[in-house]
Amino acid sequence: MDVADAAPGSLVLVDTRRQSSWDHGHIPGAVHLPTAQIPSRAAAVIPAGTSVVVYSWGPGCNGSTFAALAFAELGYPVREMIGGIEYWARNGLSVETAAGIVVATADGLVTAHRPEG
Repeated sequence: MDVADAAPGSLVLVDTRRQSSWDHGHIPGAVHLPTAQIPSRAAAVIPAGTSVVVYSWGPGCNGSTFAALAFAELGYPVREMIGGIEYWARNGLSVETAAGIVVATADGLVTAHRPEG
């Protein structure tokens, strides 16, 4: 939930999944940079020294682990969002799809997020 509660501009959230997964749905405001493209494209997309948080599908997917390593090797301060977009959505947070922004009902078994209101 640190990412959901982060101050605007304090980090860059990077979706490391393939294009079809990004198209299916992603976290609003995230940058799409598949893991394999990080070494060649990161510097052009994200300024050096920027705090980066990477995510992939969910805790059963290690794509974000490899992405975090790639960013670390380039010298970026990086963290991995372990629950990925799966737990982002299960916490009732917004996901951007071709149909627009979608917010699912939070799953009470996993949510740590308490929406303000």
